[in-house]
Amino acid sequence: MHLPKAELHLHIEGTLEPELAFALAERNGVTLPYATTEELRRAYQFEDLQSFLDLYYALMAVLRTEEDFTELADAYLARAAAQGVRHAEIFFDPQAHTARGIPIGTVIEGLSRALERSEETHGISTQLILCFLRDLSAEAALGTLDAARPYLHRISAVGLDSAEVGHPPAKFREVYEAATALGLRKVAHAGEEGPPSYIREALDVLGVERVDHGLRCMEDPELVARLVADRVPLTLCPLSNVRLRTVDTLKDHPLPEMMAAGLLCTVNSDDPAYFGGYAGDNFDAVRDALALDPEQLRTLARNSFEAAFLDHDEERRARYLSEVEAYAFD
Repeated sequence: MHLPKAELHLHIEGTLEPELAFALAERNGVTLPYATTEELRRAYQFEDLQSFLDLYYALMAVLRTEEDFTELADAYLARAAAQGVRHAEIFFDPQAHTARGIPIGTVIEGLSRALERSEETHGISTQLILCFLRDLSAEAALGTLDAARPYLHRISAVGLDSAEVGHPPAKFREVYEAATALGLRKVAHAGEEGPPSYIREALDVLGVERVDHGLRCMEDPELVARLVADRVPLTLCPLSNVRLRTVDTLKDHPLPEMMAAGLLCTVNSDDPAYFGGYAGDNFDAVRDALALDPEQLRTLARNSFEAAFLDHDEERRARYLSEVEAYAFD
């Protein structure tokens, strides 16, 4: 679907398509435990979040140089542009790379090279969000933020991702306080597999401005009322939810009920190479499975720009919103 949209929940490492993985493996002398791209793609069947993460981290071994990260980001931006994305706020996981001996500067400079030319090349404005791995220590997160200090001019916000259960947001209070002091915006994954209480912690302890996923807020009516009243955006990822068994089928997804409750919902692709679709594919999927009408889809697109970190450029936000209003559905 070419409806203009912002993508606010996208892990750049999760855009590594099998074909690019094999090309980078060959270039960097990395042996993958799969004979063909088809065999690798068949491995993209997951029982839960952890089974996905195991493969996700293993395939990162092919990413070694600035050129690799540039090529990865360029490939994503080309696909996103073809599906109507006009603005992308992109997550990356520096700890997954520094643990392999890849300097954080290699990651950030490589990604930034693609992002800096994205508007000219792909018509997409971009921002970069540094995510901490929540299954690692709070001290490791602080060390990562410190290592990123020379590159803060390239980073808009911090986030929190990876295995959620057993790693509550409060664990990262100190690093979020440090990020606030540095003037960074704040988001966090909460309420995907973790309970609604994790969403409350993300808001109250970390001070996040957006909740990534937030699906399980629907189990807590008081929390829903708070999210509605405060206009806290939720960056939902429908195809991801199905692939990771958070919902059984897309027809079971609570998106319509969430919108009816007044929640500021957005639709995003999460890790599209692994979950079966990019931003426009997710819009197509929810339209078909949930019988969303054009005005509901327009609302989702409008929400994405309203939730974007474009406070420094309201003229750009207004331009994108006008594109949404002018879009003619088939």
